[in-house]
Amino acid sequence: MLELTAQPLTAEAFAPFGDVIDRRDADGFPINGGRTQRYHDLARIETFGEGARPLISLFVSQPVTLPLTLDFLERHPLGSQAFMPLHGERFIVVVAPPGEAVDPARVRAFVTDGRQGVNYRAGTWHAIHSVLDVEGEFLVVDRGGAGDNCNEFPLAMRVSLP
Repeated sequence: MLELTAQPLTAEAFAPFGDVIDRRDADGFPINGGRTQRYHDLARIETFGEGARPLISLFVSQPVTLPLTLDFLERHPLGSQAFMPLHGERFIVVVAPPGEAVDPARVRAFVTDGRQGVNYRAGTWHAIHSVLDVEGEFLVVDRGGAGDNCNEFPLAMRVSLP
């Protein structure tokens, strides 16, 4: 079983896998007569294949217990997938670089601080959604349309926090 300790999520550490969505690291600009600050283009949305379109969904996830035991990673080769907590929920992120198989030596685990979201690039291997502490509600942006857009790779893992 692969043993992982989730590290605090940073944009630099997560860059090989996608984008960290966090307005605290972005430059904003005023809109709506100065009453709103817009933080623009925080993640690259990818949709590949004929008839592909972006989807916006809400996920409601039950909290996991630690250490977190996982049996597989999944990937979406035809589109990115973004998760943004709506109420300050922390969650565990487990990722591996794109490829036909997962190299266990390249699997990484992170923990968000509740104000961060993630956008997995198309093809990035990742664990299923794993919210901590309380039920979580997340805005999810991903790909809709025809085509096989979910592959799984079996890998036994246990994730803990420092």
